[in-house]
Parts: sequence; structure tokens; C-alpha cells
Amino acid sequence: MTTQGRSTLREVKDDACWKEMKLSDTFDTANREQYRPAFHHTPLYGWMNDPNGMFFKDGTWHLYYQYNPYGSKWQNMSWGHSTSKDLITWEHQPVALEVDGLGHVFSGSSVVDSAGTAGFGKDAIVALYTSCDASQYQSMAYSTDGGTTFQRYAGNPVLTLESEARDPNMFWDEKAGQWVMTLAHALDHEILFFTSPDLKVWTLQSAFGKGEGAQDGVWECPDLFKLKVEGTDEEKWVLICNLNPGGPFGGSATQYFIGDFDGKTFTSDTDASGRIPTKWMDFGKDHYATVSWSGTPQNRRTVIGWMSNWQYAAEVPTTQYRSANTLPRDLSLFRAPDGEIYLASAPAAELTALRGTLACKAKKATAGKKPCVFELPAAQRGICEILLDIDARKADSVSIDITNKAGERVALTYNPAAHTLAFDRRNSGLKDFSKDFPAVTVAPTFENGRKISLRIFIDRSSIEVFGNNGHFVSTNLVFPTQPYSKLSVTSHGGSTKISNLNIFSIKEQ
Repeated sequence: MTTQGRSTLREVKDDACWKEMKLSDTFDTANREQYRPAFHHTPLYGWMNDPNGMFFKDGTWHLYYQYNPYGSKWQNMSWGHSTSKDLITWEHQPVALEVDGLGHVFSGSSVVDSAGTAGFGKDAIVALYTSCDASQYQSMAYSTDGGTTFQRYAGNPVLTLESEARDPNMFWDEKAGQWVMTLAHALDHEILFFTSPDLKVWTLQSAFGKGEGAQDGVWECPDLFKLKVEGTDEEKWVLICNLNPGGPFGGSATQYFIGDFDGKTFTSDTDASGRIPTKWMDFGKDHYATVSWSGTPQNRRTVIGWMSNWQYAAEVPTTQYRSANTLPRDLSLFRAPDGEIYLASAPAAELTALRGTLACKAKKATAGKKPCVFELPAAQRGICEILLDIDARKADSVSIDITNKAGERVALTYNPAAHTLAFDRRNSGLKDFSKDFPAVTVAPTFENGRKISLRIFIDRSSIEVFGNNGHFVSTNLVFPTQPYSKLSVTSHGGSTKISNLNIFSIKEQ
């Protein structure tokens, strides 16, 4: 009161602002933000973090997510819900699960119970999630209308542990005829494996991870699935484990392990030294809580992540909403020149439908000290997709700069001798909202021939770089004060060949 020069509550009540305040049960969802992505999923309003509960059924992709419908910072955790027929255009649905007497509705997963093992009927959608209040428990909800509305299971919680555990993720093990669940034993930095005949009664079978991989932060949002190694009939299991903090460039990130799973126990592969290596799915700052859809067609393993970082997610320069999802990605395995098997994350095939006009094309060009400069499309604040092949020949390094008229720049640097691609956003635009935002991230390129192929998606507040069909990926937020308008390629210490350059505008969504 005293800071406003008010001596009594009566004087405050006379202020004009009170007459302008109105109660409403609706929210104006017209977009008022220059940095809202044009082709990434975002909530209409409010806060969003982890994707969860995702499944595919009857031609529809269901995306649930951690959601606060009452403000643009973390709180009141519920499951928001969006659906898509094409992984591009998303339709917002009513909130699927809200806070109840057991607490916040934290992350989890959903499956189509095609055999009705849980007793809710054939093809019921069954979700497991973490209820969080004074402690964390695993609870169940089910849907008989295809995932639009859910009912809580009367016997909740279905699983309780004495220590903190969260983010259940389950799948049907056809060989063993039972459900398997991965659960993050968060503070113990390990993943627990349970089995169940009916999604209700769970038996602990094993644990993996203590002392392995990145251990600096809380482990959460696990996922487990099997993939083939490219060009072979070999199959390996992939265990995803997100952690915060402890990422390679600070804050949150997604690590994974390659190995084998016998229905009860996960055994990780080791490297040439006999150690379990730490591997990262994405080498940018803004890729977290990545998990896959269940029930995907044609045995696809399609994932999506939260495109932010816990270091500054609540401080980015948006107000009506906070956070977007990454572009959806299809996963595969490949063997790199070092003999190790790694996870590839390629843009989902559906994303080619984003392409509008071919704004720029160059079959061949040569870059040296004098850069090759290409114009980016001006429509929709410069959003676009860029494809180009780089042959560094004898060059020491190659600079690929994305710039605007304000002098802001995203600098990509390919070092063929070190087999790395660096992403420098220190001068990319707005950055003062967090000391942790200005950063240089570095991705291994997993090649040995001084050649890389890049596919770059530029949206209004993000850049995703996919290299060599997803063999390496770097996802980073950017907040340019003006749209990026030019792409420049400069070669240092020798010439560089550029080929197959195509720049597409993006269709309005």
C-alpha cells in the first residue's frame, strides 16, 4: 500500500482499474505473439512442457502434454490434448485430465488395449500417469471414446514406491504375452522395469542405470523400443532417458542407451573399452522429454519432444503461451565409422507437405573466402526449409550463416577434420532474458568423407538442423528481432563445393 501512496484499503477500492475487470469463462485465443511458431505445435494459451500419453488410432495422431491452462508458467499440471491427421496441422481438444485429489497429473503414456486386458473393453485407451502431491504415485485413467474423455480408475493409485518415481511408459510384449513398463527412479538415476498381465497389477523385474550414462540430473520420461540397424537385419533395443540438468550444453537433454531386452532386463552395449557410453539424441539446447507414439502404422517409431530447456523455459519472450514441440521425427539405427551403433532422428515423412514455393535453387556453386549468398523467402517472417550438400574438399572449415538486416546471425560451422557441426546463437537476436541462453552447441557429424547433407527448418523462434538424414540433429530456439533473410556459405583454407541447394517457402497452416 505505502509504495503506491495509499493509506487505506478504501482509497485502493476507488481506483479505476477495478471497474475494468470482468469475470469470464472463455479466453481470447487470437494469436498476439510474433514468436509463435507457424508450423510447430503449441498450446493456444498457457504453459506446456513434456509431451506424454501419445498414441495413433484410426488415422489420428493423439498428442497429450503437460499443461497449465491457467497461466504461462509451470503449475496446475494437467494433460492438454491435440490431434492431427498429418503430423502438421493440429486441432486443439478439451483438457483430457485435470488435477484431482491425488495431485498434479504428471507425465505418462497411453496404449490401445486391443484385447481389453484391463477390463475396460476391447480397444479402450488406457493411460498411466504420475499423480504428484506430497509424494509420487502411478495412476490409471481410461477412455472408451477414442481418447477424447477419460475416467479415473477407482483403484488408483495402481503403483506406489517408497522413493520418488515417475513417468510410466508401457508397451505390449507380444513374445511374453504381457505388458512392460519403464519407470524413472528419478533421484536414484535409474530406470525400473515392471511387467503386468492387465495394466493394473505390476511386478518389479529389474533396474538399469545406476552409475551409468549422464548422472548429473534427475532421470525422467523413459521409453523403450526395438529398431533395426540400417542396411542389416540386426535388431537392437533403445532405452531413452531424459535428464535435467546434465545435458551436454547445460540444462535438460535426452540421452539414450543401445542394448538388448529379454522381457525383464535391459542390458546395455559397451564400447571398445568395455564401458557403457553416454549418447545424446540431439545436440542442441532445446530438445527434451522426447518420447514416442504407441500404435504407429507400419512399425514406425515416431517421436516428438519439448522444444525448450528448463534453464530458461519460463523466461523466453512470449506471454500468451510458453513452449512448442519439436517437429515429429522418425527414428532408426545406424552404425557409424567408429563401429558404434547410434540413433538417427529424421524429419517425419509427412513434413514434405509443408513445402510451398521453391524460392531458391542452385545445382552447383563454389564457396571460398568470398561467400555464396542466397536469399531466404520473405513470406511469413522468413520461415522456410533449406536443403544443401556440402563438400569441404581441403577446406579447414565451412561457415554457414543465417542472417537478417538487423545484423543478427546464427552461425553454423562445419569442421571436417574434427567431424563436427557447431551452432552459435550468441548473436541470433533477443538473448538477455537468461544468462544461459547465449550458447554454442557442437554436434558430431558421424562421417569420414568431408561431406555432409543438411536439412534446416527455420520457424519464427526456432531452427532445427538435421544432418545426413538425421544421423546428427541440433535443435535451438532463436528470437530474431527481424526475420532472417539471407543464407551465406564461406569456405576457409580452401574452396568448398555446394550442391543440390533448395530453399522452400512454407505453406500457411
